[in-house]
Amino acid sequence: MNLLDPTHPGWQLAAGEGASEHRPLIITLFGLFVVATLGITVWAGKQTKSASDFYAGGRQFTGFQNGLAISGDYMSAASFLGIAGSIALFGYDGFLYSIGFLVAWLVALLLVAEPLRNSGRYTMGDVLAYRMKQRPVRTAAGTSTIVVSIFYLLAQMAGAGVLVSLLLGITSDGGKIAIVALVGILMIVYVTIGGMKGTTWVQMVKAVLLIAGTLLITFLILLKFNFNVSDLLGAAATNSGKEGFLEPGLKYGVSAMSKLDFLSLGIALVLGTAGLPHILIRFYTVPTAQAARKSVNWAIGIIGAFYLMTIVLGFGAAALLKPEDITSSNKAGNTAAPLAALEIGGGSGSTGGAILLAVISAVAFATILAVVAGLTLASSSSFAHDIYANVIRRGKATEKEEMRAARWATVFIGVVSIALGALARDLNVAGLVALAFAVAASANLPTILYSLFWKKFTTQGALWSIYGGLFTAVFLVLFSPVVSGKPTSMFKGVDFAWFPLENPGLISIPLGFLLGWLGSVLTKEEPDKGKYAELEVKSLTGTGAH
Repeated sequence: MNLLDPTHPGWQLAAGEGASEHRPLIITLFGLFVVATLGITVWAGKQTKSASDFYAGGRQFTGFQNGLAISGDYMSAASFLGIAGSIALFGYDGFLYSIGFLVAWLVALLLVAEPLRNSGRYTMGDVLAYRMKQRPVRTAAGTSTIVVSIFYLLAQMAGAGVLVSLLLGITSDGGKIAIVALVGILMIVYVTIGGMKGTTWVQMVKAVLLIAGTLLITFLILLKFNFNVSDLLGAAATNSGKEGFLEPGLKYGVSAMSKLDFLSLGIALVLGTAGLPHILIRFYTVPTAQAARKSVNWAIGIIGAFYLMTIVLGFGAAALLKPEDITSSNKAGNTAAPLAALEIGGGSGSTGGAILLAVISAVAFATILAVVAGLTLASSSSFAHDIYANVIRRGKATEKEEMRAARWATVFIGVVSIALGALARDLNVAGLVALAFAVAASANLPTILYSLFWKKFTTQGALWSIYGGLFTAVFLVLFSPVVSGKPTSMFKGVDFAWFPLENPGLISIPLGFLLGWLGSVLTKEEPDKGKYAELEVKSLTGTGAH
């Protein structure tokens, strides 16, 4: 049976006659959120007068505010939709995403947050180019930032298409593509008008809504099972129909290759966060390095609590819904959390179910919009500040020209993201985000750590590390099962996947570190020891920080 057929049981569950009766409520909630966030954006836009305001929010946010915004930026569609779906379909192995996403913050806290805040001004390129040749390193940093951001944007666009299609009963590919385009247009508006101030406030509002919505559904699911977690897990295992649902190995223990895939995924998740451009620029929105560390501590607490609740969402969906009901509305399981909300509220046709479905889906949509705004801001800022102002204009661009370039870059990146997001609409969003983590950990993290902590690091080492890690990761992804060779691949009906792993991290991340070292030891360029000493003092003490 055609999974896009409106008569399919999965669509009857998600968008049956009862759900359609309550569709005005769903549309109203969506509309209220969009209007409210646009209002915040316009308000913030009126206060955005300088490059510091546009790129770093004027460095006026407190540690708690920035921690809340980081949480809103990090808890993406992958977290809310993708992880819940993976747990609902694969049990224990789906839960492994939550562990990786959370543990990654220890790397960011211990190695990156304070030194990066002290050393840079607006972008990652400020730190990487400090003691290197400016133009080639900033070009590489800008290129890497844009590529990583677009990979991450793919996941959010895919999540948006699935989510809104589910709610509005849209079953055609054209309708889903139109939804992806709508999200892209909204994110362009957020960034071009509000800059970092508007994006930060939207992310804070979204974080509060997401935690509140997730807490509500978690409470209702636990209430249904009398707050007995053992009963919940038992029901999930029984209802899944899969042996070993609560044990490791259902997805990543089938073969030796799947175990390697899990190892690759784990490395990418743990090391990727500290190299994600949209997370790194958040450290510049606070006045001091101490505030940056404090914001990461807040983020760890909020994100940790959220991931604990996604376990209940995922296993709750598995306990309440049949696997075929989840996969029929979306093969990758991205609709598991909204469908669980519908079921726990009374099922299709009930007012309670429709209200919960509308609330949770509006929260998920808020999640997507806030994250895509942060990603777009990171990539457009890097283009304007690193490539346009410091490479093309050689440092002679005015703040006004730089901000204009950032806004045009936002439009271009939005268009590219819409096109690629339309292609990726049927892939699991958690898997897509894991690819972005792998690219970030391969290209950005080695260069950041070498720049901050290795005095013999050179311009050639930086270029080899960034370009080598970046191109290796992207190249392996293009020839992996994510793109072709499987029913769930981006391009169906073709098979040019010779790389067996779905995540390239196992190969590309060590290679990024190796190339950074090799490029530095093979060059005739002498490292600038004076500049390194300045950077070391600046990164560790904050002396001379912006």
